[in-house]
Amino acid sequence: MRHRELEPEGEAPTLRTPDPQPSLHGRTTEVSLLGDFLARVGAGDGGALLLSGEAGVGKSALLEAAAGRAQGLGMRVVRAAGAEFEVEVSFATLNQLLGPFIGLMPQLDPADWEALGAAIQIGGSHTGDPTQVSTATLALLRKAAEHQALLLVVDDLPWMDKASARVLAFVARRLAGHSVGFVGAARTGEAGLFDDVDLPRLTVAPLPSAPAQALLDQNFPELTEPLRRRILDDARGYPLALLELPTALVNLGHVEAAKAPVVLPVTDRIKALFAARVRSLPAETNDLLLLAALDGTGDLRVLTDATSDQSAPGEAASDPLDALGPAEVVNLIYVDPITGRLEFRHPLTRAAVVAMATDAERRRAHKVLASRLADDPDRRAWQMSAAALGPDESVAAELEHVAHRAAVRGDPVGAVAAYVRAADLTPERSRKLRRLALAAYFGANVTGDLGMAAPLLDEAALEADPDAALTITLAAAAQLLNQNGDLDTTYRLLVNAVEMRRGPLHAENEVLVETLHTLLLICYFGGRPELWAPLDRAIARLEPGPPPDLRLLRAALGDPARLAVDVLDHLDTAIALLHGKQDAAHIRRVGIAAVFTDRVTGCLPALRRVVEDGRSGGAVTASIDALFLLATHYYFTGAWDETERDAGEGLALCDDLGFQMLAWPGHYLRGLVAAARGDEDAVRVMTARMAAWGFPRRVGCIQHYIAHLNCQAALARGEFDAAFRHASLVSPPGTLASHTPLAMWLVLDLTEAAARSGRTREASAHVDAATQAGIGRISTRLDLIVRGATAIASAAARPTQDTDDAFETALAAPGTERYPFEVARIHLAYGEHLRRTRRASAAGVHLELAVDLFDRLGAAPWAERAAREGRAVGKATPRLRTGVSGADTAGALTPQQRQVAELAAAGLTNKQIGERLFLSPRTVATHLYELFPKLGITSRAALRDALAANDDATPPAPDVQP
Repeated sequence: MRHRELEPEGEAPTLRTPDPQPSLHGRTTEVSLLGDFLARVGAGDGGALLLSGEAGVGKSALLEAAAGRAQGLGMRVVRAAGAEFEVEVSFATLNQLLGPFIGLMPQLDPADWEALGAAIQIGGSHTGDPTQVSTATLALLRKAAEHQALLLVVDDLPWMDKASARVLAFVARRLAGHSVGFVGAARTGEAGLFDDVDLPRLTVAPLPSAPAQALLDQNFPELTEPLRRRILDDARGYPLALLELPTALVNLGHVEAAKAPVVLPVTDRIKALFAARVRSLPAETNDLLLLAALDGTGDLRVLTDATSDQSAPGEAASDPLDALGPAEVVNLIYVDPITGRLEFRHPLTRAAVVAMATDAERRRAHKVLASRLADDPDRRAWQMSAAALGPDESVAAELEHVAHRAAVRGDPVGAVAAYVRAADLTPERSRKLRRLALAAYFGANVTGDLGMAAPLLDEAALEADPDAALTITLAAAAQLLNQNGDLDTTYRLLVNAVEMRRGPLHAENEVLVETLHTLLLICYFGGRPELWAPLDRAIARLEPGPPPDLRLLRAALGDPARLAVDVLDHLDTAIALLHGKQDAAHIRRVGIAAVFTDRVTGCLPALRRVVEDGRSGGAVTASIDALFLLATHYYFTGAWDETERDAGEGLALCDDLGFQMLAWPGHYLRGLVAAARGDEDAVRVMTARMAAWGFPRRVGCIQHYIAHLNCQAALARGEFDAAFRHASLVSPPGTLASHTPLAMWLVLDLTEAAARSGRTREASAHVDAATQAGIGRISTRLDLIVRGATAIASAAARPTQDTDDAFETALAAPGTERYPFEVARIHLAYGEHLRRTRRASAAGVHLELAVDLFDRLGAAPWAERAAREGRAVGKATPRLRTGVSGADTAGALTPQQRQVAELAAAGLTNKQIGERLFLSPRTVATHLYELFPKLGITSRAALRDALAANDDATPPAPDVQP
């Protein structure tokens, strides 16, 4: 038996395919092959093409596409389909196909007319020769195609009656040279008489991953990510499953149940595909199939154990798996020769087998399986829960243990599903509410589902059981914080819930510890030192002491300037152990502790695992934090495009899930990049949004974000007085504000702004505060910042040889090259210092390095600042990617006069120009007095046009490579 296979050679992109059926995702190659076939038919070289594939793989959709394409080409299309109830009716399918051509039959030879007329029961009496009927059919079709090409489309070939199948098989082999095409479809292995016909075949395979996702998303865009992943996994690329399974899910009580180890429900349409084959099997075969479907592992030992004790006393034991033979014969199952496991040939067979069983049969099968799973408590609990008729505390308690184990091993979605099912089976109100609250908390804080917590808030006040009340409060607080940003209300709820508990607090109480973690984040977002006291009191009451994650976060996030040094060894150990961790919540917490101690680098592999888990529908909330932590790492290491990318992905998730509070760190990171790159419009819009949302809610952290962004934007413009005012809102000069981690990040900003705005005393005081706090011991980057600030403050106060040494020491420290933005700023400050002390050649070296680093970062205003300084010492600067022009001096202006002219043209006052160029206002006025005649003007108002005209008249300076 030979078939000429037309196998698709690969998937081409579907976006620009001229496909008349745009819903046929991933079928570009198949549609193209069909198009080529139809083109040949239209050109008079007819033939046949058989589509084969499993049920639900999309054969009918391709037939529909072929029919539509043929009609578009001007062909006449006639369709038919085999039907189970007509399989014994001779010539039933042939009647469907030939009906439109009855009017042409009188044009046939009399013998053909007689034979065909009798076959399709419109006259004639000669019925003895099947070959005559086949010949007459071929003649009639050729006659019908004389003036218009013809396409016959036949679905479900195996259900065609045998008489029609013989005729059409005869016809299909003899269409060459005529404008008649035949396209039929059959399930793999079920082509009947056509299976022995040597015709071209196109094998239709399941959809690859990307088109399958596109098909599902197009038709069911509102699916939650866990359900989406479950459907994609179960459908295995079969379009029918992708379109039918979501429809069946509307009957589930909880969408979380879709992640439980049960078979997804199916529609009547899916059941109908398999009904005949399943119902034809012996009862014992169906029993084993049901056990296999509900077990889901394919482990033959489970089936053997489940049926081994069913032999009658004294009866010789037989192989219990022999009963599976009939199911193998009809291609429902097979045993994988490599794994030795039972597999269902079609992804929907398993679901159909379960759907076709009665409730009693399913419960009995679940009990049998549960009795054989004593060594697998998780699967046993799920099987018992499926067998339960109503509330059952013993089963609910087992499922709660399942949820706990799932959370520990890093499967929060599984934990939510187990908690929800446990609550469904819980008869007692307090326990039921507590388990629902745990599901809601994991949903809000881990999987990104905020919809479960809201109904629980009113229950907390009515609940007498303290553990249940605390759990409900925690779940409700997670929603209030993440969605509404109601920080003060959430804070009061949690503080009251903790302080109402009398006596010592036990660290093994996981709900209590989760409550303290949530309270810690609220204190951080609040940005007010007074918020921390209740948390510290609660931590002090924990026995035998706080868990490691809580202790690390309290020190590294709460007040790192004063506490982080004491936990660095423990933090480094925790980071080193992340390689073996799967718990997204733990990875997230260690990563947050690492961010203000500049240790995110060591967390990168684990954070990327969390991100991938979130992308596949796992710990989505944790993946948002992980994306922002990665974006922070990229910001400090100069990979700003990656900062934009990861922060953008995290913000998109926040927007999809309704997380408002969680989104602001992502906006802040993108704002930092925008400020440094000179996108002032973006900064202005960002800070306005932050203020409108954060100020009414008293979210101090957001106020600090705004201050930092405004400070960075002002520094980039060279407006040092404004920068100083903004930086001082985060931490007053001369101190590092308590419980304000961002104060450490602004040490260099505040010092430079103070020094450049004439506040040398404040600059020195701030350096002293940072030095005394010892924040340089925390990380290489913070050490670089403190050393750079020390040098800048020294240069502003009373420059000495020690000032040069301070700059050199800062730039020479090992590891500082990982932080290009800070290094570039220190090079710029050093170059400015050297220029003021009249060492132009040395200044040029550092200014050139600063220009190059800023340019690579895309920090246009900073590169422009450095380039102007370079021109002031006669240093030609390269043409930059950031758009800063080279050295093209107007007329006979000196480099410093050119700088003064540009700044004055931009609208700066003499005092502001002096602050930028380290000149007195009187010197600035002198420069203006001297340069006005050179440009032929008499006022500042004419400066811009005069400089532009002079630029046009002056040949551009040659490019100078750095």
